[in-house]
Amino acid sequence: MSQIFLGLAENGEKQYLDLSRANRHGLIAGATGTGKTVTLQGLAESFSAEGVPVFVADVKGDLSGIAMPGSPTFKHADKLESRAKELGMDDYGYSDNPVVFWDLYGKQGHPIRTTVSEMGPLLLSRLLDLNETQEGVLQIVFRHADENGLLLLDFGDLQSVLAWAAENAKELSGVYGNVSKQSVGTIQRQLLSFESQGADMFFGEPALEIDDFIKVDEQGRGYVNVLAADQLMRSPKLYATFLLWLLAELFESLPEVGDPEKPKLVFFFDEAHLLFDDAPKALSDKIEQVVRLIRSKGVGVYFCTQNPIDIPEEVAGQLGNRVQHALRAFTPRDQRAIKAAAETFRINPDLDVAQAITELKVGEALVSTLDEDGAPTIVQRTLIKPPRSRLGPVTPKERAIIQSISPVDGKYDTTVDRESAEEVLAAKAVDAAETAEEVEEKGREEVGKRSRKTTSLWEKAGKAAMGAAASSAATIVAAKISGRKSRANPMKTAATSAAGTIATEFGGSIAGRFVRNLIGGLMR
Repeated sequence: MSQIFLGLAENGEKQYLDLSRANRHGLIAGATGTGKTVTLQGLAESFSAEGVPVFVADVKGDLSGIAMPGSPTFKHADKLESRAKELGMDDYGYSDNPVVFWDLYGKQGHPIRTTVSEMGPLLLSRLLDLNETQEGVLQIVFRHADENGLLLLDFGDLQSVLAWAAENAKELSGVYGNVSKQSVGTIQRQLLSFESQGADMFFGEPALEIDDFIKVDEQGRGYVNVLAADQLMRSPKLYATFLLWLLAELFESLPEVGDPEKPKLVFFFDEAHLLFDDAPKALSDKIEQVVRLIRSKGVGVYFCTQNPIDIPEEVAGQLGNRVQHALRAFTPRDQRAIKAAAETFRINPDLDVAQAITELKVGEALVSTLDEDGAPTIVQRTLIKPPRSRLGPVTPKERAIIQSISPVDGKYDTTVDRESAEEVLAAKAVDAAETAEEVEEKGREEVGKRSRKTTSLWEKAGKAAMGAAASSAATIVAAKISGRKSRANPMKTAATSAAGTIATEFGGSIAGRFVRNLIGGLMR
């Protein structure tokens, strides 16, 4: 059974994390300055070395150093080497890790985008601080867009549809229920405020393909996906909602694998309390559901936070692997946190856990993981192992070099702006104006005789399906001739192509309701 070395307990026992239990989630907690980030970095590089891809948010800007090997000349090198010697790590040496840098704003990494439609009205409502009535109006706007072939890809599309809704509120009310201009106006104002924070850059195409988060390099090491979140943290609600969306996309995209020998991906959620702050009960329930179910997709979620009571009990109860750094008992809330943290561990008769939590030194933690039978091990006071990569950020030059050799270089860096709701509504407005002029000049009856300009959606989808089937069949024939095996399924490929055509041409009337992310879909 493959294991990750975590550190050495004070009783001399080595503490390990079983990879086969790493998808049972975990918690890294502790006060500021107690060593959480270093623990996180060490865990991330260990997963990478075992061929497990990792996602981590770099909220302070110092985790980027995981891409570079440590060095005896760097700050704290003597402490790292001393700790390694103390733990008996005879093979300790500095090493780098394969890294892909990401950034919602596209400044310190590849931009990450999704479409407005995929984000869905629930998460957008949370981002925009909408009340229940306003969220209902946004639901109606999405429904109208779905049913009328209006692709909602970027902010411009949503703003155009909202402007149309304000002008046609009476018509919408007759079909879907009450839609007031005041509610639409509030949503528009919130969108403007949201856009001023740079959040509009998150919406558009090309949208992120989840498979690009799950890659290994030529040496079999898992890529560490580092999200530059120092600027993103200025908009904490965007940060939390983005990571929640990403979890939902992972859940939706990955197949069921049960309990694999090692995770398909490990997801570190730093500043985790932001996910639950001010979250409505319905949303908290869905977060708990995603965390519970995503384990079977082979994804381990590790929450990192200063205070363990920041995590709701429903979620905390699913975190089987725990690393608890020191807490300070300065306030009544701190004292409650210490008591709560102590009660979550399996009792060690030789250790006063509550007292130990307040006495832990930097780089020391209480550790309890799941054993091969899935039971929590007895909590032990443990010296945490040192990372092998650099502690501290990379330089801009180093970041640029790493970026240039990224496996997704060039894939997401240029925005694609295809025809969507904004262009369609603008064209309809022009067409309506031209038609009004024609009616005035030629008369309504004559204008009504003109032929339809657009091809039927189903005709387009059928042609795409036939073309895809022919292409897939040709691929299989070519593969057989060359002696290669092909997994291509012509009918499946044709169906996928047809669905893609439907989604593209019809704007989601059928596909949009099924493809929309898990959270938005469940809560619609």
